[in-house]
Amino acid sequence: MSSPRIQPAPPPYAPETQAALDRIMPPGMPPLKLFSSMAHNPRVLQRFLAGGLLDRGSIGLRERELLILRTTAICGAEYEWGVHVAGYNGKADFTPQQLADTCAANTDASLWSDEEQALLALADSLHGSSTVDDELWRRLSEHYRDEQLIECLLLVGFYHAVSFMVNGLRVELEAFAPRFPA
Repeated sequence: MSSPRIQPAPPPYAPETQAALDRIMPPGMPPLKLFSSMAHNPRVLQRFLAGGLLDRGSIGLRERELLILRTTAICGAEYEWGVHVAGYNGKADFTPQQLADTCAANTDASLWSDEEQALLALADSLHGSSTVDDELWRRLSEHYRDEQLIECLLLVGFYHAVSFMVNGLRVELEAFAPRFPA
């Protein structure tokens, strides 16, 4: 990987930036390199963190993480994919085969439930065409309410934006985060 285009801003941070980082990071853990890189523009960092969807939403954590993993994988955002595997797979409980499959050109339907297959198809469809055809929408609607579908759409879009950030900035991979499968 090439060197970062913008090095992470070193502490100390402005009080409002530090407060935002304290809200998002576990106690005693330094900010992720993505966040400290974005700290060069405190306004953008604040808006970015305020727009996050990692709280308890209308869909389950496993569903949320599946959308994030597939989206970041197909965007080639190894940094974000690895951070989410490290941070959330303990609760999402994907198998090693499923984690690898989120990075596959074509996912293996036998590894996923019908609902999960529909979510993977949603991430692929939005990535490939920026829309969802009627058949896929029907499949999704069999499993998810309107409020959940809105959240799913925004999650995929938000993590496209996150992928653009980490790829465009060439954020250095976190030492604790796994890499894409070989």
